[in-house]
Amino acid sequence: MRRLDGRDGGGQPLRTALALSVVTGEPFEMTNVRGNRSTPGLKAQHVACVSVAATVSNADVEGGEVGSSTLRFSPRGVRTDPVEAAVGTAGSATLVCETLLPAAVALDDPLSLTVTGGTDVRWSPPADYLRYAKRPLCSAFGVEFGVSVPRRGFYPAGGGRLSLRIEPAEPTPLALSRRAEPDELRVYSVASDSLAEATVAERQVEGVRDALADAGVELPVRSSVSSVESDSPGSVVVVVARGGEDERGGDCPASLVAGFDAYGERGTPAETVGSRAAASFLDWLRGDAPVDRHMADQLLVWVALAGGRVRIPAVTDHVRTNLDVIRAFGYDVTLRAGEDSDRGAGSGAVAGLGAGTGTGAVVESDGGR
Repeated sequence: MRRLDGRDGGGQPLRTALALSVVTGEPFEMTNVRGNRSTPGLKAQHVACVSVAATVSNADVEGGEVGSSTLRFSPRGVRTDPVEAAVGTAGSATLVCETLLPAAVALDDPLSLTVTGGTDVRWSPPADYLRYAKRPLCSAFGVEFGVSVPRRGFYPAGGGRLSLRIEPAEPTPLALSRRAEPDELRVYSVASDSLAEATVAERQVEGVRDALADAGVELPVRSSVSSVESDSPGSVVVVVARGGEDERGGDCPASLVAGFDAYGERGTPAETVGSRAAASFLDWLRGDAPVDRHMADQLLVWVALAGGRVRIPAVTDHVRTNLDVIRAFGYDVTLRAGEDSDRGAGSGAVAGLGAGTGTGAVVESDGGR
């Protein structure tokens, strides 16, 4: 039984523990779950993560209810029957999916998951980040999954529906220590039907374009604008930087995939929402990491499972607490902060912004325990 302290890091240590428990078959006990939060203990979306992981691994669970601060999770073998989970209201559906993705290495057959709740809500990756940033990057190291969003769910009502199909995987070591320069940006802008007359989705794209122009960044921008049905009005914009495309184009693997997002808020102009996503991209572009901050957190478990080397933008508290859980399961993962960039010679700067100046940090592993 692995003994873990979940006081720091919010829900990420719990999701990582669940994922590694499913993969390894090892039970764990986590105390002080989300102990440093203003409302400690499990919330509805964390309960959904526990429920999904338990269903897939036939686990015995103690303390898996809302408000619980101690969780005991004992898996008894992976199965691949279709799984459904209801997060309730606008709890994050994408974070439930993130919890289950590492199970790919333990599967013999594809696994289907359908989650209802918030597909696009603050403090979690939007559905289009999972679909257009995470999926092609994972595909590059041998992890394949499909994502569909039959219905969007915004705060506060939720009511969205997200479907995930995970293929069995034998991932190859990650090789993300060098950053190619982006060849283009893809902007995915979504708004509720009730906001169509105000052209919110279109104006979010314009906000991205204007922010890039103001910064003097010259990159091709391809945009996709969607108007969707939803129980609550809302909007989201996702900016995906891609580079090193192969001849197939589309959403196939690329040597560079990084995502940046912003959510609409009542009283905030749609152009400002777009400019916030663009600002996150511009901040990342000044550094030297090939992945964005959110992807850095999400890739740590894959470095442990598959091995490899990833340069991350910064060593955040989330990174440290996530690594603590991974190491507690016996994985040998090394973090070296402040290492000089491995950016290749001849890697030109994007016009208007100059060369990256950050040094970042490197996470690496041989993929074993």
